[in-house]
Amino acid sequence: MKRLYIIILVFTIAAAASLQLAAQRHVTPVSNAATTTQSRNENKLSVDSIDRSKLVEYRDDKGNVVLVDTITGREIVDSTAMPKVPPMIYPLVYDASVGVNLWDPLMRAFGQSYGLIGFSAHFNMHNRYIAAFEFGLGNANNTPADNNYTYHQGLAPYFKIGLDYNFLYNSNPAYMIFAGIRYGFTPFKWTLRDVNSTNDYWGEPSAIPFPDINATAGYLEFLFGLKVNLYKNISMGWTLRYHRVIHESPTTYGNAWYVPGFGTRNSALGASLSVFYTLPLKGKRETQVETGPVITPGEPMPSPLDVPHYHPTEEVEE
Repeated sequence: MKRLYIIILVFTIAAAASLQLAAQRHVTPVSNAATTTQSRNENKLSVDSIDRSKLVEYRDDKGNVVLVDTITGREIVDSTAMPKVPPMIYPLVYDASVGVNLWDPLMRAFGQSYGLIGFSAHFNMHNRYIAAFEFGLGNANNTPADNNYTYHQGLAPYFKIGLDYNFLYNSNPAYMIFAGIRYGFTPFKWTLRDVNSTNDYWGEPSAIPFPDINATAGYLEFLFGLKVNLYKNISMGWTLRYHRVIHESPTTYGNAWYVPGFGTRNSALGASLSVFYTLPLKGKRETQVETGPVITPGEPMPSPLDVPHYHPTEEVEE
């Protein structure tokens, strides 16, 4: 009897388990093109992964640290070890230059009746900011067509001070593209000569005396130009200038036709063509690095012990 109870209990447990399994939902997995590409980067190559435990490094001819996987041969530039370029690579005291403006002498040779010659001095800071000082001499002796007078202005000085900004400050200092501003000031004297008038009664010409007029004037210039090296310390620069008189001493006879260093009043534009001699004060700050071997395909990988170490130093030319 006891054995019968055991058999019935076993069959009861088996039947309950069968009913539970039958009640469960059977799901058949489906394979298609979408499921086969899930969790996989189709663009990834076998050489895209680098085992960092198998890395060696060397420095290429540009000074970059290159990491090489000795298993796959894959190379990458270690961006964390790349030297950072400072905002300005040239020192504060970089160079100074002196120049002579040949524009007026050239124009006088082609018949211009005013202007004489100008000089300049520049102090270069970081190859970015250039303090400028200009001075020169001007005069005028012009007889307008179909007029009965000659405008005469004796030799007079002018002075300008300002600042230039070099847009190529981290590039080769032999070439500059710059913009700048100048304030100019000049004291001068002008007069009218050979002023003739015809007498209405007698019909004879008569000379009219005209006094010398003392005057001062100040003006602003906005300029844009470029500068290139010609040979060693000799450079040449061209500038285009927009200028405007901002103050002038009043006179009974009106304003002067020509202002030294500025030009004539009938034009808001001016130009200059200068030759410079540069005095180097301090050279370019450079970072010296030791470069390792450049690895080409098919060559054996270098040992980490053969890779040169990086020793940053600063060297100042001249």
